[in-house]
Amino acid sequence: MTSAVVALRNAVRPYLQLREPGDIVLVAVSGGADSLALAYALLKEAEAQAITVIPVTIDHQLQVGSGEQAERVHNQLVAMGYKKVIIKKVNVVQNAGIEADARTARYLALDEVLTENGAQEIYLGHTRDDQAETVLLGLARGSGTRSLSGMAPVNGKYIRPLLSLTREETVATCKELDLDFWNDPHNQSLEFSRVRVRNEILPMMEEKLGPGISAALARSAALLRDDADALDEMAQSAMAGLDLADLDCKTLEAMPKAVRTRILRSAIYAQGAPHGSISADHIAGVEALVTSWHGQGVISLPGGVKVSRMSGRLSLLARE
Repeated sequence: MTSAVVALRNAVRPYLQLREPGDIVLVAVSGGADSLALAYALLKEAEAQAITVIPVTIDHQLQVGSGEQAERVHNQLVAMGYKKVIIKKVNVVQNAGIEADARTARYLALDEVLTENGAQEIYLGHTRDDQAETVLLGLARGSGTRSLSGMAPVNGKYIRPLLSLTREETVATCKELDLDFWNDPHNQSLEFSRVRVRNEILPMMEEKLGPGISAALARSAALLRDDADALDEMAQSAMAGLDLADLDCKTLEAMPKAVRTRILRSAIYAQGAPHGSISADHIAGVEALVTSWHGQGVISLPGGVKVSRMSGRLSLLARE
């Protein structure tokens, strides 16, 4: 085995060792180098531990011939040695942009397959390069610490064991194993912000600032994740015993801002605001009711949530 193949297998082994014999896990496979290499490593490492790995390929039905590509991936995985391969077709409802909408449909489909097959985890093939792109996109959006911390190796049922490896290593693995990986045309379309970061921004940074930018961004993400985890834990402790629909403003004002804003965000979502709908601007307006009170009126937020200050207390009301 080449060093790239060894690195792939070493990357997945610790996560599989946390499972029990007889467990079932899924791996999402698009047919690209990252996911094919991951599928191979999981297959080889799971055999010794009596763990069943089921590959799932999602047909987003967004391109002509997407069904044929899904069948091609299916056949590759069967040839690799998999006994069961699932093709899941989805209908992408366009709302927030094709990238985000396709991602939403994909994760919903993976969750369905997980439930249908009694699986415990879903393995995803994101690499260090994907992590660097995520951090840069977060910077461009002016996101907070949690967003800049990128993707966690373990996020509930989602496992990303390749975040310490590069795209170059997954490509080398596929070439060594003679796996014919697919280059998604969407990955070359400059219409998408992630593609522009991958093909234009990161190469320019490497040229102007020197090599190692992706690795540095990934390290920054790991450091920021530690900070975000600590702040989240502090906010959770501070929320213990609080009524998130009726908060004392003096209590909130005495807290560090990073903790206070986390509590406010949690309180808003607890009243039914759609997940991911609350921006930094929304939070700034609500926080002003606490720290810069001068008689502001009711603040209306996504999902019909309304926030107002009355008699020194912050009142949050859900849509009727």
